[in-house]
Amino acid sequence: MALERSDVENIAGLARLAVSDEAITQYQAELSKILDLVAQMNAADTDNIEPLAHPTDAVQRLRADMVTEGNQREKFQTVAPATEAGCYLVPKVIE
Repeated sequence: MALERSDVENIAGLARLAVSDEAITQYQAELSKILDLVAQMNAADTDNIEPLAHPTDAVQRLRADMVTEGNQREKFQTVAPATEAGCYLVPKVIE
């Protein structure tokens, strides 16, 4: 699919890009090549191909979901400037 100069100017306007006259012809050729590639990929027969979540069917090895460290809230709050009912008290920052 070949783009016209007006198409490239319209795309540049929609994207709010300032494109020089010399660059428009270059972008016209490059964007036309991209659209030709997309048309070529769309022409490929994919009717009997199942979609994949991952191309290699890799399975991620996960560690067991186990508690590895105990609750140390009281130990950490002993050095805090102010706490109440297990929560840290901080100065008000929004009035």
